Amino acid sequence: MNKVTVCDESFGWYPSISHASAAVVDSNAASFLDNPCKKNFAFPPPPPGDRRRIGPRPCPVCYIPVEHAMASIPKFPSESPVLRHLTYFSEENPVRTEPNGGSEFGGYPSLKQRKDSFDIKESMTVHCGFVKGCGPRDQTGFDIDADDLKALEQFHEVIVASAIFGNYDVIQQPRNIGEFARKNVPFFMFIDKETEAYMKNTSVLDGGKQVGLWRIIVVHNVPYKDARRNGKVPKLLLHRLFPNVRYSIWIDGKLRLIVDPYQILEKFLWRQNATFAISRHYSRFDVFEEAEANKVAGKYDNTSIDNQIDYYKKEGLTPYTLDKLPITSDVPEGCVIIREHIPIANLFSCLWFNEVDRFTSRDQLSFATVRDKVREKVNWNINMFLDCERRNFVIQVAILSLITI
Repeated sequence: MNKVTVCDESFGWYPSISHASAAVVDSNAASFLDNPCKKNFAFPPPPPGDRRRIGPRPCPVCYIPVEHAMASIPKFPSESPVLRHLTYFSEENPVRTEPNGGSEFGGYPSLKQRKDSFDIKESMTVHCGFVKGCGPRDQTGFDIDADDLKALEQFHEVIVASAIFGNYDVIQQPRNIGEFARKNVPFFMFIDKETEAYMKNTSVLDGGKQVGLWRIIVVHNVPYKDARRNGKVPKLLLHRLFPNVRYSIWIDGKLRLIVDPYQILEKFLWRQNATFAISRHYSRFDVFEEAEANKVAGKYDNTSIDNQIDYYKKEGLTPYTLDKLPITSDVPEGCVIIREHIPIANLFSCLWFNEVDRFTSRDQLSFATVRDKVREKVNWNINMFLDCERRNFVIQVAILSLITI
């Protein structure tokens, strides 16, 4: 007999939301009302691009000083339109009832359940990974040790997270991180057993759990054979892994962060009154073009890509044109995600993950479909900033494989 339960979403940080960074900011900085980026501001030069690589380069971005960015953190959560209470399905023994219904980790949601998940209401229960438990517990398919779970469950206003699975990347240490962020913003790096073994053999990991700024979290019993797909779990489901966090910045394991997290949040979320931000692809705006580019590059098998795009076409997906403005692109450059953990943003992340679980692991192909279905029901927008702006605060240092998370 399959027992189905509901996992509640924790927001333990709501009552004590303004106790952290605001308390250490100088009062003069806290009263700083004029944003220098709205005036005649001398842009700092962008970081140099890799001269060995052809392609796009970073462009100048105006960041306000760190202390002013810290003073800009909202005292209260942003409003979540329509959706107020989000819970998640949990089943002891999920059963596949339809072909192409995803994975056991995802709970095999039916097409009817998929359709219902886009009907946004004040209170909702959806599939969102971790179906065999209410989070990354034992035997859920993304198992984390008890000591590490305690670290994930702590309250934090801001975290930075990344992952390396399948030993495909080299851990990169952040730079230009302010003193306050170094002490108060945890940097979490999720790795699998294969990557752990390599790091131990090369003395990068010497038995402790800290590598520079990164707190290492080892994941056991990963849900997928494909390392890219395993990487989608922390990338898209950080709100499940960190139930008591306000803001998160995700960066792919191949990237190095070179700007303070508070400056990034101020520039791409708080200044824009946004709760979710991701850069657009530097050259492609159309999902159909992106699908063809994925096929040419051998990113995934062609039949699966075609099936996914055909399904979306039947649902109404059309090529991108300027008629979609103010939407500037249908294709993200998904290696960085900046978000506030409120119900509507968490729901979007769940639904995006469910598409990656059901179809191909190429999340660029499913992004626009999920975004547009959510926007049909609620007034909620995603800040799709320029890719050259992303390249200003993260740089790609080394690649060990053509496979990217």
